[in-house]
Amino acid sequence: MTWHDGLAWIYSTRETNIKFGLEKTHRLLDALGRPEKNLRFLHVAGTNGKGSVCAMLDAILRRSGYRVGLFTSPHLMDFRERIRVDGEMISESDAVAGLWRIKCTVEEWENGPTFFEIATVLALDYFAAQGCDFVVLETGMGGRLDSTNAVTPLVSVVTPIAMDHMSWLGDTLPKIAGEKAGIIKSGVPVVSSPQAPEAASVLEAKALDVGSVLEFVSEPWLGSVALAGLHQRWNAALAVAAVKVAGIACMEETISDALASVSWPARFQFLSERFVLDGAHNLHSARALVETWRGVFQDERATVVFGALQDKEYEGMLEVLAEIASDFVFVPVRNDRSASLESFSGFARAPFTLAEDLRTALDLAFSGSRPVLVTGSLYLAGEVLELTKKTSF
Repeated sequence: MTWHDGLAWIYSTRETNIKFGLEKTHRLLDALGRPEKNLRFLHVAGTNGKGSVCAMLDAILRRSGYRVGLFTSPHLMDFRERIRVDGEMISESDAVAGLWRIKCTVEEWENGPTFFEIATVLALDYFAAQGCDFVVLETGMGGRLDSTNAVTPLVSVVTPIAMDHMSWLGDTLPKIAGEKAGIIKSGVPVVSSPQAPEAASVLEAKALDVGSVLEFVSEPWLGSVALAGLHQRWNAALAVAAVKVAGIACMEETISDALASVSWPARFQFLSERFVLDGAHNLHSARALVETWRGVFQDERATVVFGALQDKEYEGMLEVLAEIASDFVFVPVRNDRSASLESFSGFARAPFTLAEDLRTALDLAFSGSRPVLVTGSLYLAGEVLELTKKTSF
């Protein structure tokens, strides 16, 4: 199996066999000798901020001298971004070896594993082989039936819960919170960001039911954080609380240094002095983006390049983004689930133009004098990073 073959195989499972549950993950882990049994996890669920909190946990633990595995999703440019040890992506050869083991294991299964189940097990197998001291594990879409929930962590971590993935997780905040709360396990402590009352009550009920101690972060981190925005200070406070509740030895000075230098792409990322990339892809994250923009640019408005998937709340997002937009450039996302440009047009609260592709959209945006903000989808953010590797704007 070549790297190209391995990618083709795992991507062939992306739109098939989708059925939430842990049965296939456990079956696959059994076949591989339960690699997760010798690992210690910090398990992160929620709607917004999961990636940032995971990056912060990874930074804190690595700066403290531990060998750390990091599993996140989605990737922006390269599948291997999802699986890292001490900041380094899994090599193509290691990924191919792991994928081949999994493929041989499941060849005779009547109903094979999904893309995310394969990716999760690939990561756990690799982290065990690499002798990681700790693993920072981000859930995919939900929590309760997410394949990452096959592990028992040192601490369960819940970032802000908001409306997203409603077709899979439920159409109310309590229903979505119930899915996220599924990572809470008996006797395992839980730390959470501040939550809307209806989400907080679900977490409290779940923790009480299984006998777990639940702690809500009460104030943002007051030290320096390299990621912009007040919401990142709350994320930093959550990461620090998680490390402490897990009982992991980390010096305060080390924690501060890690947070002051942490990086995570597409989170209010400056690609140049007046070119910002942000992966906000739901209403809650769009509001945080607007608040962060105002904190950095004050009253200056942006040309907003916007693309989103069709199952997102783009009507509300566009209404919020109009607060900082001088104009919009609408662009399709390079994804089968991209919303059409026409679907955005009816909700624009500022002048707009349509672009057939990202390169055209950026050329249009930079023809004006305003700073440029690209947002609406992490998939779009990945496209931007790919394009800007080849071209400067």
